[in-house]
Amino acid sequence: MGAESVSGLSRVQLHPGSQLKFIPEEILVHGRDFRLLRVGFEAGGLEPQAFQVTMAIVQARAQSSQTHLYGGITLSKAGQGSSSRKPPIPLLETLEDWETERKKQGARCWRVSTVNERFDVSTSLPRYFWVPNRILDSEVRRAFGHFHQGRGPRLSWHHPGGSDLLRCGGFYTASDPNKEDIRAVETMLQAGHADVVLVDTMDELPGPADVQLAHLKLRALCLPDSSVAEDKWLSALEGTRWLDYIRSCLRKASDVSVLVTSRVRSVVLQERGDRDFNGLLSSLVQLLLAPEARTLFGFQSLVQREWVAAGHPFLTRLGATGTSEEAPVFLLFLDCVWQLLQQFPAEFEFSEFFLLALHDSVRVPDTLTFLRNTPWERGKQSGQFNSYTQVYTPGNSQSPAENSVNLQLSVWDWELRYNNEQILRFHNPGYNPEHRPDSWFPRQPSSFIVPGPPSSVWLFSRGALTPLNQLCPWRDSPSLLAVSSRWLPRPAISSESLADQEWGLPSHWGACPLPPGLLLPGYVGPQIRLWRRCYLRGRPEAQMGLSALTVSGLQDELSCLQELLRKWTPRVSPEDHCKKRDPHTILSQSR
Repeated sequence: MGAESVSGLSRVQLHPGSQLKFIPEEILVHGRDFRLLRVGFEAGGLEPQAFQVTMAIVQARAQSSQTHLYGGITLSKAGQGSSSRKPPIPLLETLEDWETERKKQGARCWRVSTVNERFDVSTSLPRYFWVPNRILDSEVRRAFGHFHQGRGPRLSWHHPGGSDLLRCGGFYTASDPNKEDIRAVETMLQAGHADVVLVDTMDELPGPADVQLAHLKLRALCLPDSSVAEDKWLSALEGTRWLDYIRSCLRKASDVSVLVTSRVRSVVLQERGDRDFNGLLSSLVQLLLAPEARTLFGFQSLVQREWVAAGHPFLTRLGATGTSEEAPVFLLFLDCVWQLLQQFPAEFEFSEFFLLALHDSVRVPDTLTFLRNTPWERGKQSGQFNSYTQVYTPGNSQSPAENSVNLQLSVWDWELRYNNEQILRFHNPGYNPEHRPDSWFPRQPSSFIVPGPPSSVWLFSRGALTPLNQLCPWRDSPSLLAVSSRWLPRPAISSESLADQEWGLPSHWGACPLPPGLLLPGYVGPQIRLWRRCYLRGRPEAQMGLSALTVSGLQDELSCLQELLRKWTPRVSPEDHCKKRDPHTILSQSR
């Protein structure tokens, strides 16, 4: 949240410790949800109130910067249910949660490793993760030491057709592993496959600083008091590069999805820190490939696994620590998901309103889900406060000490912050019930997945596959992985898409049809849109369907509805639209 004090032509930012030298005429409160709140003071006797309100805002900001333990869930709501209340979504804090998820994915060649149970391998990794069956924990410990922040290769998702999607941090090329460690690293990267593709995650994607700058420009442009002229607004929007970054993310996710489905192989996402765009890319790939991830329950589980449990630094990236490393990568991911929802409205069980609720929840300090950078910090905090967050509100007669709520709250406890009517809107009325999990992919390799050539190793960079002589950069001969792909010559761009190249080559394999259930989004020009309901919510006149006050506005809204109707007509019957859904059924569906 930002605040300004305005008097005439003077505008002063309100910071902790700041002193006003004039009587403010109004206060502008810039919400992080793109709303602008104006508090005006009429002349004549309101000077004390102006000072009181202004200094109250300054004091609130100072307290917010000192502590993040404030919560908005009242004790009466948080106390509902027993102390053994089961979380609505598995939080992946126990070995049993990981084992259940592994079996659900059908990853028979993988096991749950307990080597990081005390966070002594890496504090940014979860206590448990998946490694190949034939790798011992002692080998995992040594091998992970040769990766940035100890984040070695581990399974993100097992494709029902046989491929595996892995993620890891960058190699420590300066380390000097012995032959046994190199063999262990190669075994984990290969994951039992002959065909291995190493993906340079950051290749042609924006860096965190780029995302932060684009988001700041977008906020400034979308606020109600933006000074950009209407005839230059669209060009200014493109100038933020926010939509360009969405295009880049969707294009890269589409390419990786093709790599996963076109051959039985190991696809390894490699990012130096393994905590930002690896999570974004892995999540998008699963949304494009797995119907389970497109359900309400499945999507929440996906975010919990690939972002929260995987150690995305929410606190730092969302600017709560006051460092220069702020970059809303997770909000960029949510915008990418919204784009998919617009292009494939019948494929997703959750709605735009659910995405908005999740978008706004990253800033609301009700739980520890988005208030810590690592699972280690989150677990330490919850243990310090008896595994629950307790909030005292002035309207409650009991103090925190008198009211014990033995409950570990998470952001997925929606019923504590939203009423039944709001939760009902989380469900997408255009979702086709036939798109249930396991409706597309069998649990064994199918005809559209072709075995790769024996012992082939590839680097996917600049939109093309480059053969590698080795997997690791520590061998005698230099490896391409030891050199950033940004310094490699860019391959000639083929007129064929990666899907055409992968399913059409080599010729003796023959042509393979596009796998059922695979979503390949468009990302050219107007196919990527501005998330108006999110970014322009401070401008009611710009909200489609809410206040179409002009003929052109009504025409645009009619075109939008006709487009949605065209996409939904073959998918959804009128009876499906009229069904009454219980909010608790919606949240627990697909468990």
